[in-house]
Amino acid sequence: MALEIETEREADSRWIADIPALPGVMVYGATREEAIRSVEMLALRVVLDCIEHDEPIPASLFSIKKLV
Repeated sequence: MALEIETEREADSRWIADIPALPGVMVYGATREEAIRSVEMLALRVVLDCIEHDEPIPASLFSIKKLV
């Protein structure tokens, strides 16, 4: 599972990182690296929460390729 992380620097110099495949998974960080690390941890928490509560993991996390 590979997730795309988008980053952007805000006007106040903070960095924002989000994962489009997981709505709401967005964090701020003082540095780009901190924001990326934090958004990765949050994404793992979201998936773990789905597993713990027997809820489906968002389908947007998986790309299924048809083998011919």
